[in-house]
Amino acid sequence: MTVKITKEQIEHVANLARLNLTDNEKEQMTKDMVAIINFANQINEQEVENINPTDHVIPITNVFRKDEVHPSNNRDELLINAPSKQHGCFSVPKVVE
Repeated sequence: MTVKITKEQIEHVANLARLNLTDNEKEQMTKDMVAIINFANQINEQEVENINPTDHVIPITNVFRKDEVHPSNNRDELLINAPSKQHGCFSVPKVVE
């Protein structure tokens, strides 16, 4: 199915997009739009009835690890080498006024 795009349709769309196209650009745009629509029609003609939307040509597996609870680091051990600490947190000099 070939679609016919007219120069007037291109001019209308260009006007909506606030584009000032030359005659050569309008002619090229017409050819490009016909090619794009014909390509979309080719895609629509493909048989996809029996294809799952998540199928891939190569096998893919989940690479994420399981979400497991582990004990956290001991706060006191983390703060042993801190030059300054306050209320169980690192204390640093103020850098923004």
